[in-house]
Formats: sequence, structure tokens, C-alpha cells
Amino acid sequence: MSTDQLPPDPGHFPQTRLRRSRRWDWSRRLVAQARLSPSDFIWPVFICEGQNRTEPVPSMPGVVRYSVDRLAEAVAEASELGIPAVALFPATPPEKKTPGGEEALNPDNLICRTVRELKRQVPQMGVICDVALDPYTSHGQDGLVRDGYVVNDETLDVLCRQAVVQAQAGCDCIAPSDMMDGRIGAIRRALDEAGLQHVLLLSYAAKYASAFYGPFRDAVGSKSALGSGDKRTYQMDPANGDEALREVALDVAEGADWVMVKPGMPYLDIVYRVKQRFGLPTFVYQVSGEYASLVAAAEQGWLDRRRVVLESLLAFRRAGADGILTYFAVEAARYLQQGE
Repeated sequence: MSTDQLPPDPGHFPQTRLRRSRRWDWSRRLVAQARLSPSDFIWPVFICEGQNRTEPVPSMPGVVRYSVDRLAEAVAEASELGIPAVALFPATPPEKKTPGGEEALNPDNLICRTVRELKRQVPQMGVICDVALDPYTSHGQDGLVRDGYVVNDETLDVLCRQAVVQAQAGCDCIAPSDMMDGRIGAIRRALDEAGLQHVLLLSYAAKYASAFYGPFRDAVGSKSALGSGDKRTYQMDPANGDEALREVALDVAEGADWVMVKPGMPYLDIVYRVKQRFGLPTFVYQVSGEYASLVAAAEQGWLDRRRVVLESLLAFRRAGADGILTYFAVEAARYLQQGE
């Protein structure tokens, strides 16, 4: 150590002891910079057709698909725990999937029926609906395919109609996850023209072409449709960080109320940069592969489930996230209610 790096009085080193603040639980809590609350969570839920059904998702132990009647009961419990919103994802029956994803525009489709039922039974719960075509297309892509390529502008027209249908059903927040260029501006105009100016737009602004989405695609039934295909022509390259800021800037300019980074833990740097640069509500999605990895390790006894769940969520808050989409939402809310 050089002399200019020594403390002012080497004879009494160390005068500054950071461990003093860590000695007691009460002092650690007093100086904590990031905190977790159930109000930070959005619970992503999968829905299926039928009555009185819960279908386990094999690649996501503990996660199920709910029929509409069973979902309302689960969402009511989440609301009592202090979780403010749910995000809905449908498992569309294969016979309703088409190359053009027409079922997305059906005002009586699974999503719209679910929204209406949730707003009837749990009106205080915020309802967020995904806008993308992959749950409805026979090819598993988020948009229309022409000559093997996912086309942008034709897809926008369908996405706008999908957003209006969902908002008319009672959805509080439209969350476009498709990653088509210009979709935020187009959807905002469509909602406003339909008299739906009050509906929020949460943009999946920086959504990466990630290998962590696999279990989700199992849950909504799009994995087999996608097959060996991928989404790298429209989702972001995991190698790029600066591009994420350009994506967010465009969506903010087009009218996004909130923005999101997806996936979560591998992209904490992006969460931090987005929050620092734009300072507006920034969300992060702890995706299915992240969930499955933590659960699998905990089931093997390699990790303490409660501690890693809360630590992973706290990391998102420390990075700057205002809200977290997580399949652990209900579990984590219970932990917080019990006290860490």
C-alpha cells in the first residue's frame, strides 16, 4: 500500500469500521438502501380453458394454469397479500391457433373472458394484458410471417386491434411484448381513438432474445409451434446494451407510460442504466427460466429457497426497478408478511 492510501492516523487503524452498522438487526434495517414490499410485485399467471381446473406446468414446479373460475380465487388471495397487479397469459387451445392469430381479436377469447371475470370479482386488482401474437399463431412467432420473415407493419395493425379488444374487456394496462418497431405509438393512437385514453401502456422496451424463456413457452403452448425457429430478428441481441437505451427512448417518445427490461437477473446492468437515464417507472421481468433455475437448485438442497427468492428480488430493487414481474410474487409476499 502506498503512503497516500493509508488512513489519516495509521496508529489507530481502522477508525472507520463499516461493520459497526452491520452488528445488529435493527441497525442493518435502519441503513438498508433497498427494500422489498408486496406492492413491488406483479404476478404473472397462466390461464386455460375449462372449469375448476389447475394444470401444473412441468418445467415450472409450483406454477399452474388456472381455469377462469379458479383464477379469481387465487387472485383474491394475492390482493389480500398486498400484490397490486396480475399479468395474464393464455394457453390457447391448438385448434384455435392460426397463421394469422385471429383468436387474439376475438372479444370473447380466453383473455377477455378472464379480464371481465377478474374485474367483476376482484375489482381492486390491476389487470395487465400481454399484446403479442405468439399464444395465438400456429407458427409460434409474435407477429405475422411472410416468406419466412416476421413482418413489422402488417403485424402492427393486428396488435392494435388486439390491444383495443383487451382494453374494451376491462384491462387496465396493455403490455406489448412483441418487439415490433413503432408498436407503442401505433397502439397508443388506437387506444385513444377508441376512447381508451385511461389505459396504461407498459412497454417491454428492452426484451432480449433469451434462452431463459423456455419454460414460459411450455406454459402457453407456443414452444412446439415455434419448433426450431427463433425470435432473433426482432428481439434484442444479448450482446447489446446501448441498443436497449435506444429502444427505451423510442418507446418513451411514442407514449409508453412504463418500460420493462426482460429477462431480469442476467440484465441487471440494463435495469440500472435505463432507470438512471430516463428516471421513469422501470419494471423488470424475472422470467420463467430464472424461476425454474432457483426452484430446481432449492429442491436439490443446494440453495435456501426463501433466502434466494428474497435476495434475487431485492437485487432488482437495488438496480433501480420500481416493480418486478415474478412467479414468486405470492410466495415472496407471504415471506414478507411473516417477516424476513
